[in-house]
Amino acid sequence: MAKGRYHHGDLRAALLDAAEELVRERGADGWSLREASARVGVSPSAAYHHFASRDALVRALSERLLSRLGDRLADACERAAGESADPSVRERVADPGASGRAAGEDADPDACERVAGEDADPGARDRAAAPHRRLIALGHGYLRWAVEDPAVARLVFGAGATGPDSRVSPHPHDVLTAELDRLADLGALPAASRPGAEFVVWAPIHGLAVLLIDGLIRVEDARAFDLQAERVIRATLNGLCHEPAPAEGWPAVHTTHTDRRRSHLGQEGEQVGPGAGDLLRQAE
Repeated sequence: MAKGRYHHGDLRAALLDAAEELVRERGADGWSLREASARVGVSPSAAYHHFASRDALVRALSERLLSRLGDRLADACERAAGESADPSVRERVADPGASGRAAGEDADPDACERVAGEDADPGARDRAAAPHRRLIALGHGYLRWAVEDPAVARLVFGAGATGPDSRVSPHPHDVLTAELDRLADLGALPAASRPGAEFVVWAPIHGLAVLLIDGLIRVEDARAFDLQAERVIRATLNGLCHEPAPAEGWPAVHTTHTDRRRSHLGQEGEQVGPGAGDLLRQAE
């Protein structure tokens, strides 16, 4: 491919663009740093000035893709509610350490009952659903991203896609955390269920995404896709609203991102038990 694909000073971005193209064409593992270099018309030695290895290029690409996904999910949440940017949510995305409803405060029991759309009045059902529209939109956005770009999704899903020094903003995890804090603030999620709820919500959404992109389940059309996504999210929220909390509280769950954030904020957290951390560090 002819040289001149990039402008002076933009080689790093050009290599990331080339790597993204190669991922879509060949998957996460079917290409090399040399091929990415050739695609933008430079020698491998020039590429090494920016990326010491293929793994370094993949990690930087994963960071870029996660940031892009975070933006997509945040925008989906805001569009769902017909809002302009919500400053309180944006602040919590930037600082997910900000707490939602204080522990010990009760959620609105009626709001929890209405998560599943139990109110017979359609108008009341729509009003009751309003607090959850943003979270449902987040789930839709995550699933559509995975289904529309499965090769990229598989790269991001892979273990080791980012590392302890990665900087991703906004991180999808932080967007989800901010939305759950928002529900707790509104009384639509019990305070006792808030700790770790992001992992409870993420697990079925992510699981459905993997089942869809691997072809293990299929849906008939876009409408069925949206309904299935909404059903998963509503069922999960309904469970959170009615779960009995253990006396000792819910166990801490960690990911590479939450460990990274804790380290960055200078906070100390409870350690995950032996073996669990290794398993959960794949969740970035």
